[in-house]
Formats: sequence, structure tokens, C-alpha cells
Amino acid sequence: MSILVGRETRLLVQGMTGAEGTFHTEQMVAYGTTVVAGVSPGKGGTEHLGLPVFDTVRLAVDATGATAAAVFVPPPAAADAIMEAADAGIGLVVAITEGIPVLDTIRARAFAERRGVRLLGPNGPGLVSPGERTKVGIIPNHISRPGSIGVVSRSGTLTYEIIQALGRAGYGQSTSVGIGGDPVPGLGFADILQLFAADPATELVVMAGEIGGSDEEHAATVIGSGYPKPVVAFISGRSAPPGKRMGHAGAIISGTTGSPAAKVAALSAAGARVAETIEGIVDAVRARLGEPAPAG
Repeated sequence: MSILVGRETRLLVQGMTGAEGTFHTEQMVAYGTTVVAGVSPGKGGTEHLGLPVFDTVRLAVDATGATAAAVFVPPPAAADAIMEAADAGIGLVVAITEGIPVLDTIRARAFAERRGVRLLGPNGPGLVSPGERTKVGIIPNHISRPGSIGVVSRSGTLTYEIIQALGRAGYGQSTSVGIGGDPVPGLGFADILQLFAADPATELVVMAGEIGGSDEEHAATVIGSGYPKPVVAFISGRSAPPGKRMGHAGAIISGTTGSPAAKVAALSAAGARVAETIEGIVDAVRARLGEPAPAG
């Protein structure tokens, strides 16, 4: 099994005919994802990559039964694309677009929540369930392998590094999820942790946070309230000076809120094992699973 996506997922790609949409649609199809349509206003009735293109999400859903949407729409129109997908009955919207204005994201997230639609992102790499051969987003095809480790991270690049390090150590993933690094995300750490808790295919969760915001502290309350599976955590950006934005728009410390020390303390107190390096994540996973260290 997996969370959020699987073999039953029928994906449409908003902005499929653009350069980014084209490249990543090809990658998702090559991985095994069932991509059923693209949506590009003004290009309805054509084909792209052998797939039908529609002017609106509603038309695409009616014709193909799409259940999920990937958003590769430029920032000025991305919030409207998210809301269009939510209004058309799509159950999961994965917003890859970076640079969406914060107020637009707040509006789109509220719209999706009112309709019971799950929004992942924006400004994230999406997700992949290797055992289901299903990927929505931009996580590289070659780094994932099936297994029982759930991965959730704010940073796209860090997500890739963790997946690759786990795989090299022989630990595959049930699902790997990038929630995105913007100040206002859709699904957060706590949401993904709850999904992993209910997934019988997930044995252990690796959670990779970073400085800024309070989502990691919120996740710590979930972990500390009888969470049923072991959690290995990692906080990046520990050397960032307070008050200075580093990388992601959400990676800024204000006072003690969002500081790495506060996050590490909260997660440790909740019972998570907090690693200091990527290699330490693998060692912590091995220890939590009760497996011996490799010889030599």
C-alpha cells in the first residue's frame, strides 16, 4: 500500500504543454503513473505526448475520470489552477509551482479545504510511491525503491538525498512526500504523519524539517501523543543566523520560534530520534528497527 497515490490514481497535468510540464509528464509516464490528460486553456481538442488536452479541468475530469492533478502553471495563474482543480472534484492537487504569492496560496488553500480537497505544496517536489509505480511531481525516477520507510520532507533536494541514502543502505520507501518550503503549505508534517500512521505498508517514518515556522513543533505534538510508529527526524539549516532568510521562503527564524534548537528539543521530547546528518538518519533508522550495523 501507500499514501495519497497508488495504482488507482488517474492523473491530469495542468500546464502539460509547457516545457516543464512536458518534461515531467514524460518522466511520470515513464515511471508508470497513469496520466490521462493535460489541461492547457486554448489548446483543448489537441493531443500532446499522445494524451488528450482539454481547455478546462472540468472537461478533463468528465472525459477521463481523473482523480489527481499536478500543477505546472506559472506563478501568476497557479492559485487559480489549484482552485479550478478543486472545484472540478479532483481529490488531490499537487502544486509544483514555485513563487506563488503568499496571499494567493492562502486563498487557494482555503478554497481547497472547503471542498475537502488535499493540497500538497506549493513549491515542493511532489510524491512517489515506488511499490505502486506511481509518481506525481519531479522526484527523480531512479532513486526510489519499494520498501517500508515513509519519508516526509520540506526540502526537495533533501528529500532526494534521504531517499538515495536509504536506498543505498537497503531501505526502500512506502511513499516519499515533499510538502514544500513555502510559508503557507497545504498538507503539513502532522497531516502526513497521520496518513503514515494508518498505512500498514509503512513501518517507520523519516521526517526532515528545516529552520523557520512551527510545523515541526506541531508534528512533535502528534508524535508525542501516542504515535504508533517510530520516527527518525532531521533538521537542516542549523547554522543559519536568526532573522535571516535561508533558501526557502519559510526558512526564517523569528526569536526562538522556528529555531533548530527548539525543533530538535520538541521532537526529542516527543520520542523521535533526531539525527545530525544524512548518514545519521540511516544509522538511526537501523537502530530503531533493531538491526545491527554493517560489518566493517
